[in-house]
Amino acid sequence: MDHLIKEILVEEDQIRKKVAELGARITEDYRGKDLILVGILKGAVIFMSDLVRNIKIPIGMDFMAVSSYGRSATSTGEVRIIKDLDGSVENKDVIIVEDIIDTGYTLAYLTDNIRKRGARSVKVCTLLDKPERRKVDVPVDYLGFEIPDEFVIGYGLDYAEIGRNLPYVAALKEEVYNK
Repeated sequence: MDHLIKEILVEEDQIRKKVAELGARITEDYRGKDLILVGILKGAVIFMSDLVRNIKIPIGMDFMAVSSYGRSATSTGEVRIIKDLDGSVENKDVIIVEDIIDTGYTLAYLTDNIRKRGARSVKVCTLLDKPERRKVDVPVDYLGFEIPDEFVIGYGLDYAEIGRNLPYVAALKEEVYNK
């Protein structure tokens, strides 16, 4: 896979330390509350798995799958729910766990959608943020890393299902996704 990678942006040990820090903050912020983490499939699975092991209070977990990219490498802005929540979020504190925030379209849609379902509170935890790509303002409550405007793979993120299993986050060579 090395031939696809332009550069490593976030090393494995940096990720491990940051996930532990985020887990500790969430533990303190939600002690005594009815917390459910909603992971956004597929990209956030690895991040969420590591994150929940670092949260030291009882939590619930659920997942959604959404699409705003279609077959393109850039967001269309139109969000579709592909897999909905299995349970109710009514009267629960919800943290949406994302792999990356790009334009903000998906997250703005999801936070509004979950609020309308009666959640007591909705916060956002993301591993990666590309603020220079933002089209919609979305608050990020728990942030791993800000990264430059690069197409990235690794630690759950992929390009055509390639790279999810890398233990770090890397920028993909432009010639790979601009064919």
